[in-house]
Amino acid sequence: MTKRELRRKIIELRDQLSPEEIKGKSRRLAENLYSLSAYREAKVVMFFISFGSEVDTRVMLEETIRRGKLALAPKALPKTRELLPSQILDWDQDLAPGAYNIPEPREDKVRPYTPEAIDLLLVPGVAFDQKGNRLGYGGGYYDRFFPLLKPTTPLVALVFDLQIQHRVPVDEWDRRVDFIITEERIIKSKQG
Repeated sequence: MTKRELRRKIIELRDQLSPEEIKGKSRRLAENLYSLSAYREAKVVMFFISFGSEVDTRVMLEETIRRGKLALAPKALPKTRELLPSQILDWDQDLAPGAYNIPEPREDKVRPYTPEAIDLLLVPGVAFDQKGNRLGYGGGYYDRFFPLLKPTTPLVALVFDLQIQHRVPVDEWDRRVDFIITEERIIKSKQG
């Protein structure tokens, strides 16, 4: 199956989840995230801002702020296909539809941070396998962003269990995630 075919298949499956199912699964997934030592030890956590039928990251971002951590979200820079990390203080005040209609920091609310400041990066994606291979949305934003992080920064995928596949097609430049968190389990990637 090609990347495009797999992408379409998984998004169609995910889109069949009701808003109530997404909310419930996202709540269970959040508890798994909070139990992860990499999350508990992180002082600066960068979230992706969910859209469509993705895992709902709002409650997790707000809880992260409540716990006294710094919460960041990406602002997409379409001309260069780069991500600019920006501190989020308030979901409703700081975010508005941006590139691709995905919520992102508003122009007047951008509080930039360097990628090296990030202790934990929560990564979006369409499909993952147990080795941590990731099939993204095809824009390459995160592929360009990963090399800017400290080499020790864990990459953590937040996805529904239905997005875990036996095998995900990858290219040689694709970076694996370290953990995959679903509503059912925490998968530590089997590197190699």
